[in-house]
Amino acid sequence: MSQTPSQQSQLYAPRTHIYPRSVGGRFRNMKWAVLVLAYGVYFLLPWLRWEREVGTNQAVLFDLAGRKFYLFDLVVHPQDIFWLAGLLMIAAYLLFFVTGLAGRVFCGYFCFQTLWTDVYILIERLIQGERPARIRLAKQAWGPGKLLKLGATHLLWLLMAFVTGLTFVLYWGDAPDLVAHFFVGDAPFAAYATTLFLTATTYVMAGIAREQVCTYMCPYARFQAVMFDKDTLIVSYDTARGEGANGRSRLGRDLKRREAREAAGVGDCIDCGYCVQVCPTGIDIRNGLQIQCISCALCVDACDAIMDSMGWERGLVGYTSERRDETGQQARLLRPKVVGYAAILILAVGLLGWSVSHQAAFDFAVSQVRQPIFVRLSDGRIQNSYEIKVNNKTNKTLTLRFRATGLPEGAELDMGRFGEVSLHPEQRLRLAAKVKAMPAEFDGQSHPFQLLVEPQGWAELAPIGHTSVFYVPEL
Repeated sequence: MSQTPSQQSQLYAPRTHIYPRSVGGRFRNMKWAVLVLAYGVYFLLPWLRWEREVGTNQAVLFDLAGRKFYLFDLVVHPQDIFWLAGLLMIAAYLLFFVTGLAGRVFCGYFCFQTLWTDVYILIERLIQGERPARIRLAKQAWGPGKLLKLGATHLLWLLMAFVTGLTFVLYWGDAPDLVAHFFVGDAPFAAYATTLFLTATTYVMAGIAREQVCTYMCPYARFQAVMFDKDTLIVSYDTARGEGANGRSRLGRDLKRREAREAAGVGDCIDCGYCVQVCPTGIDIRNGLQIQCISCALCVDACDAIMDSMGWERGLVGYTSERRDETGQQARLLRPKVVGYAAILILAVGLLGWSVSHQAAFDFAVSQVRQPIFVRLSDGRIQNSYEIKVNNKTNKTLTLRFRATGLPEGAELDMGRFGEVSLHPEQRLRLAAKVKAMPAEFDGQSHPFQLLVEPQGWAELAPIGHTSVFYVPEL
């Protein structure tokens, strides 16, 4: 027998639009501080000038055409791509370490979705009013007033999204020059496409989807449980204190004083709903830890404000741990999992820092030309050809001299006119080298040798060698 649509279980719960209420407090202030810092870095960094002898005078620039990333005084070349792997590893273990200690604080304070949604909610509140006013506006019939407020809200949302997308593009070119070309239609197509894409996604994610991104799209909420344990700090409601013996109760005429509430067997929670109203994902923290909770702690600020107004002790909603809730013991900070994350994190940071600080002044690579692999000269000698690539990674002119070691006495290294070359700052050069020798000097066997490049005038730079092979055909 088939079921009617009303009898069938729904796969998805219908969305309930959330209108977060504003709240003040220490955690809200921390969120504002992080937001100001993050926005300041993101929006202002492309405009920070940085004097260089070569390259664009922009502090942070990802120059794809020149195949170089400029990070203040550091220049990252394609050969240094393993630094990116190290950086991603550091980010991952930092996330694991912080989550093991304090739960989803990354989601609540540092995630791009959270930061941009906070600003979008602020714009919405400045135009439409506080939570009750926004709810009334959503329910009222369409008219000039509603159209004006909603239109202004979405217009500012789109403007914020556009500035976000354009700023991202400015990291990939000289910001003042790129902006000038952008608004007269002379910028590269990629600049317009990227700006349009990020404008659309920012507007949809922060303005329309909001908490749906955290609840349904973000995978972090799903695998966070793997990193939680009994000592992980979480935002929690003190059920014993809040419910008492007979549950929570609103403030009645006879239940305004704490002594009266204790006598009646009701807890300190006055069921005001303030903690629910300020939650950006719309959950009720009193129902326990939920997958939608991003540990922003705004419910803590809300509950503390109510407790302060009542003259009662704070902490009805606060950061705690499962161990403390069950046994009353303090959470353990030093435990094997956290120590392991910290050890790997410190090691990765140390290795990356060492690698960056010991970056070679130049790259040197040698590859043997195999078409043909050898040539027999008219005087009977065998000639092997090699391709040399050198890359000056400094901001100064670098003079290099080449020589070969490990070859028999009669062997000759022929660099043509380039026995010594001078490379301009960040210049790359490809050279042809030939090694010539009588086959008898090698006893008919291929012979390894080393091609050395020696910096001239740089006492602190040691020669670099590259081992190759001189191929000798069978006699």
